[in-house]
Amino acid sequence: MRVKRGFKARRRRNKVLKLAKGFRGGRSKLYRTAADAVDKALMYSYRDRRARKRDYRKLWIVRINAAARMNDLSYSKFMHGLQLAGIELDRKVLAELAVCDPKGFTQVAAAAAAQL
Repeated sequence: MRVKRGFKARRRRNKVLKLAKGFRGGRSKLYRTAADAVDKALMYSYRDRRARKRDYRKLWIVRINAAARMNDLSYSKFMHGLQLAGIELDRKVLAELAVCDPKGFTQVAAAAAAQL
């Protein structure tokens, strides 16, 4: 006698197809290809959530370096001067300061340079 898997299997398949919504062609319509596509997409999203943090840190460092060089300091000397001065601003805040408030960044750079 044939056993139909019932609503549990259908619920599992529909969950995968719902995650594949918006994919092109059979990747959004056919369970087997959708399951492969969803697995790959979830792996990429997991990996790239971590990569995003690295990418932003790189961007902040580039912005801080550019602003520090406008104030006649290298990035490493600027960061070392901040540490000696006891200024505990993180790279995200320093990069925002460099872009939005160059005069404020100049003051911070002067405080860092005074410690060197």
